[in-house]
Amino acid sequence: MADRHPDQQALDEVVEFTSGLIRIDTTNRGGGDCRERPAAEYAAERLAGAGLEPVLLERTPGRTNVVARIEGTDPSADALLVHGHLDVVPAEPADWSVHPFSGEIRDGVVWGRGAVDMKNMDAMILAVVRSWARQGVRPRRDLVIAFTADEEASAEDGSGFLADEHPGLFEGCTEGISESGAFTFHDGAGRQLYPIAAGERGTGWLKLTARGRAGHGSKVNKENAVTRLAAAVTRIGAHEWPLRLTPTVRSALAELAALYGIEPDFRDVDRLLEKLGPAARLVEATIRNSANPTMLNAGYKLNVIPGEAVAYVDGRYLPGGEEEFTATLDRLTGPDVTWEFAHREVALQAPLDSPTYARMRAAVEEFAPEGHVVPYCMSGGTDAKQFSRLGITGYGFAPLKLPEDLDYQALFHGVDERVPVEALHFGVRVLDRFLRTA
Repeated sequence: MADRHPDQQALDEVVEFTSGLIRIDTTNRGGGDCRERPAAEYAAERLAGAGLEPVLLERTPGRTNVVARIEGTDPSADALLVHGHLDVVPAEPADWSVHPFSGEIRDGVVWGRGAVDMKNMDAMILAVVRSWARQGVRPRRDLVIAFTADEEASAEDGSGFLADEHPGLFEGCTEGISESGAFTFHDGAGRQLYPIAAGERGTGWLKLTARGRAGHGSKVNKENAVTRLAAAVTRIGAHEWPLRLTPTVRSALAELAALYGIEPDFRDVDRLLEKLGPAARLVEATIRNSANPTMLNAGYKLNVIPGEAVAYVDGRYLPGGEEEFTATLDRLTGPDVTWEFAHREVALQAPLDSPTYARMRAAVEEFAPEGHVVPYCMSGGTDAKQFSRLGITGYGFAPLKLPEDLDYQALFHGVDERVPVEALHFGVRVLDRFLRTA
């Protein structure tokens, strides 16, 4: 009879695999500047070692994805997609305490780019699958395992390519899990919260273009493209977006308020957030749309007024908020500046009353009985957006039990990214428990 928990080898392998994947530099600088193939081959070899038949797929040479299927015991059950991305954001070695691609294991902590985003989850998936092969375990429902390229940019070479060109690999999948959920959030008052993501804001990355009359920098110019662009960027940056509560965020606020013994007054959400203290960080970025100017590009010589100026804005909109978002941008940019989507993806929302959400909650509570599971909406986005094209509902569930002095959210894309060995062990146990019963 199979053991109830992962074996010791799984606990050892999750650390080994996290470190090994970190040592493979899969920096995604955007514009196609990335090569995930070595990491994809690493993952595929370990899946094959578990008796699976992974396929490697590329839209662009070197931008490799891996997909494998595990057959479940209940052929009538819908399949579950379990996915993680292989690429990481850039890291400047001079800023780090250790080299970001060393995968160093020191004092019970694995260091390096991808330790939390998200080679740790990739390693957990591999460790669990291999543990099952050794124990003769099969899940209830079919599991489709996918390791993707290009999540940290457009996903065109990753989940977008898979969803558009290889939908048959995901036949039967109705739900999926991936990054950014079920991690320990310490509220500073002794409570441990475990937020499970059941939604994502949509992505609206914008390119703004102002045109004017080129001329000498010493002359009066009422049609200065830089001035026009700067005015529009200032309006966008200063805009106060109205409150919009989605069902996921409303549920998060209600559960947090109940936990803290606060009456949830949704007429004054900003005041409610103040009462929640540090726990407000879980929801404060998802009660409104947002648009943050991030890049400016204009001119070629100090004494020449250019005829064109360009800016980029990182826009995010809530489920149901895209129409308001675009209308607001039309107004804020004004008549002298045009804008277009440089990249656009849908907002997502997942049900909280589903059996899958209940099983995720139960898995966390089994191994962290002192914790409090709450729903939340991600302020950013994941590959779940692309997989939603196939009708797959996405949740954020990459479990980690973290110490109070480790700020998980600050480590995403941050310096000295790292993950404790014990957090990885917790993640393997929780993921194993959930996936066996999902």
